[in-house]
Amino acid sequence: MKILLVAATNAEISLLTEHFRLSGDALMKTEKFDVLITGVGMTATAFALGKQLSDRYHLVLNLGIAGSFNPEIALGTVLNVVSDDFSELGAEDQEQFLTIDDLGFGKSSYRAYNNLLHPSLSELRKVKGITVNTVHGSAESIKAVKNRLHPITESMEGAAVLYSCEQAGIPCLQIRSISNYVEPRNRESWKIGLAIKQLNEWAIGFLTNS
Repeated sequence: MKILLVAATNAEISLLTEHFRLSGDALMKTEKFDVLITGVGMTATAFALGKQLSDRYHLVLNLGIAGSFNPEIALGTVLNVVSDDFSELGAEDQEQFLTIDDLGFGKSSYRAYNNLLHPSLSELRKVKGITVNTVHGSAESIKAVKNRLHPITESMEGAAVLYSCEQAGIPCLQIRSISNYVEPRNRESWKIGLAIKQLNEWAIGFLTNS
């Protein structure tokens, strides 16, 4: 099974690339899997995947860190994001938000479709995520999006990966480790190093045993 591993930045998978002695380039190829570094955000991710996706890949594995709306999930926890929404895609109608679905122009929610039965997946909690252009950092906007979509995670790329894979008809998996809580911005509470360590350890085990 040939896997395309997708990450926004080299930093998020630095331990993995070191472990497998990869170059750190934007596209890294091995016999078993390739690694694509897309850049941050939905646009960069969709563009990079649009150039790279093909039927030679049997699975796209999206790895990254994320914020959590649930403070009961410990920082560093690795999660399986099985559905993801483009949370800002739509229109404001006074105080109401109209999704692209409401407007009749498409859909905003995508799922990570795959038939994997890998043992390392069974131990991960399945959650819903949202994908944003602007990371939430005010109490008012956080409350609004939680009431509207009830997400667990927030990233800047996830839904773009799931969208691209659906368009290409390729199974996908989004795995993210929690680096911070979605709250009024407080960098001192972030645990990015821990999140990267936990994410990479999971990914190395998955790739080694796939």
